[in-house]
Amino acid sequence: MNDIIQTIAVYAIPVIFAITLHEAAHGYVARMFGDPTAYEAGRISLNPARHIDPVGTLLVPIAILLASKLLGSPGMLFGWAKPVPVDFGRLRRPKKDMLWVALAGPAANLLMAILWAFSLRLLLESGMQESFWFEMGMAGVNINLVLMALNLLPILPLDGGRILFSLLPNRLAWQYSKIEPYGLVIVIVLLVTDVLWLLMRPVLSLGTTIVQWFL
Repeated sequence: MNDIIQTIAVYAIPVIFAITLHEAAHGYVARMFGDPTAYEAGRISLNPARHIDPVGTLLVPIAILLASKLLGSPGMLFGWAKPVPVDFGRLRRPKKDMLWVALAGPAANLLMAILWAFSLRLLLESGMQESFWFEMGMAGVNINLVLMALNLLPILPLDGGRILFSLLPNRLAWQYSKIEPYGLVIVIVLLVTDVLWLLMRPVLSLGTTIVQWFL
């Protein structure tokens, strides 16, 4: 039981910030490109409380962590925040600007991974020996890299799907958009068949290389 409590304590802050600031970044960039919907809803905020979904941000990640701990497996951390409202029709160039709005979430995760890595470096240089903070820093790096790689998969409604939609010619883009209702089912199938990790591996490797520059 003590191990489970410690695991939750280590992962709580990294998980909450990784998921909620990802959403806030979408709203911030949408406002930059002409859509104030998230701003009008009060969702452009670094306060995680504005973005937390009780089920997706708290219960689901905790359940996954507990299950992986009890089963002795690494598990696949998964969760979500309350989606930031974005009205793509209010963007100045809806299809083109969609790319930057979608990219903002994974970019926020990469930035947070770098900041966690930098905090690890400061801990090492200060000579601090407290393992709890090192574990939290490593959790922060790993969680953000996994969420970045997951969200960059070119599957709608993930951010990578929005990016691909933005880059495709109009006719192909609208055809591609028809898979969106089935996107989450596709992700779940890839997860249970262990294909998801293979698809995420190149982005995870790139993210790890970038983060190591700051260690």
